[in-house]
Amino acid sequence: MTDTGSGHVEALTAAVAQHVRALRNARSWSLDELAGRSGVSKGMLVQIEGARTNPSIGTLCRIADAFGVTVARLLEPAEERTVRISDGQRAPLLWQGGSGGLARLLGGLNDPDFVELWEWRLNPGEAHTSAEHAPGTRELLHVLTGTVTVTVDATDHVVPTGHTIEFRADRAHGYRNDGDAPVRLVMVVVMTTGEFDRRSSASS
Repeated sequence: MTDTGSGHVEALTAAVAQHVRALRNARSWSLDELAGRSGVSKGMLVQIEGARTNPSIGTLCRIADAFGVTVARLLEPAEERTVRISDGQRAPLLWQGGSGGLARLLGGLNDPDFVELWEWRLNPGEAHTSAEHAPGTRELLHVLTGTVTVTVDATDHVVPTGHTIEFRADRAHGYRNDGDAPVRLVMVVVMTTGEFDRRSSASS
């Protein structure tokens, strides 16, 4: 989890720690149980619950999938609001590429459906790969500028400016910029309800 303001990072780290601990306790799971379900090591979970580390986007996704919630749920402030207006520049950066690209979680809904809204920027040569999400998860990407290559199940799909791609994200997938121009896109992630145990997935 990356952000430019240290105070904002500390607040996000504290929010993640609070939510992970509360969600785990509500299910009466031990750290070992959460580690098994999520595929995140017990040592890393101890660091996260102690607000001593900024977990990566992949780690947050695995934990969120295990609990059956969105990544946004792990990052949201504790207070309830009927209406929330968020500054996109203050949205958490959950991935940064080596050439200045980024993935920013603009917002998310946890009720009645699980939905996340992302902004992605990929500069030439940058790429991000993702493990499978919970069963039934779908992603919808719309390319604002540039051309992005989306890989799903080892098959490449080239998506140019102004085009939209929708695919099942409960399998290995990734995004990369093979062109000479920056790529900017918005992504909607729609998740099914229910917890995801990676141990069951690995054995099936």
